[in-house]
Amino acid sequence: MWYDFAPFGRALAAWHRCVAQARDFCTAFVFPAMWLTTLVLLTISNVFMTFAWYGHLKYKTATMGTAILVSWLIALVEYCFQVPANRIGHDAGITTAQLKTLQEVVTLSVFCGFSVLYLKEPLRWNYLVGFALVAAGALFVFAPWERLAP
Repeated sequence: MWYDFAPFGRALAAWHRCVAQARDFCTAFVFPAMWLTTLVLLTISNVFMTFAWYGHLKYKTATMGTAILVSWLIALVEYCFQVPANRIGHDAGITTAQLKTLQEVVTLSVFCGFSVLYLKEPLRWNYLVGFALVAAGALFVFAPWERLAP
């Protein structure tokens, strides 16, 4: 091999093998873990966001100023999860468009639970169909068939 003739060739070849193994490890374990971390952080973020945006609807006797102040305080906590989620996801190779799409699908999922469990509103079939169409649209943003092309 070429490294037999180069000075420090064997050390360089060993380094290249080490880098390849690290890349394989990251591909197999670190990046999927970063995707999962992103998904979990976005879900937590969206729980807070949904309460910030819609939680005050259950407390209509509160003044508008109080509702805004409490919503902002909740939104501050939401950002403490959302910003790291986007940074971690982007570092894992998720594009900005994919991050936004993932966030929207997570938002709709969280909202369904919030609407039924907290606001006690029914989920109608047309809401579910609309949400499913948005989720189906996410398929085009992630375009898994592009990864299959040589």
